[in-house]
Amino acid sequence: MANELQLIVVTPETTIVDEPVSALRFPLFDGQMGVLPGRAPLVGRLGCGELKLTAASGERSYFIDGGFVQINGEIVTLLTARCLTNNDIDADAARAELDEAMRRPASNDADIDARFRDQDRARKMLAAKK
Repeated sequence: MANELQLIVVTPETTIVDEPVSALRFPLFDGQMGVLPGRAPLVGRLGCGELKLTAASGERSYFIDGGFVQINGEIVTLLTARCLTNNDIDADAARAELDEAMRRPASNDADIDARFRDQDRARKMLAAKK
């Protein structure tokens, strides 16, 4: 069993992270998951929220927005629609998204679900910025 994992984070545009880490934590669609070396294989659906990793250079965090995770041996791959560093998060834009989602009318279950999902995403983005 190795002491490190190889973390790869990929968006449609580019590879954001490709480096060894000693631990990481990320949101699944139904809760948080932490990963240490030696973890059993897994495929899962990502939620939105903070990806936190511990590397030789220290702890870092990113905001990720859905996607999929695969753990295969010591390789952890996250495929996500969006991955932002704390510096890339625009707090004013996130607050505006939250305000818009809170004001948006909803007349059916799909609209209500979309509104709650957008509110949750904006709140988690603001939390990751802090």
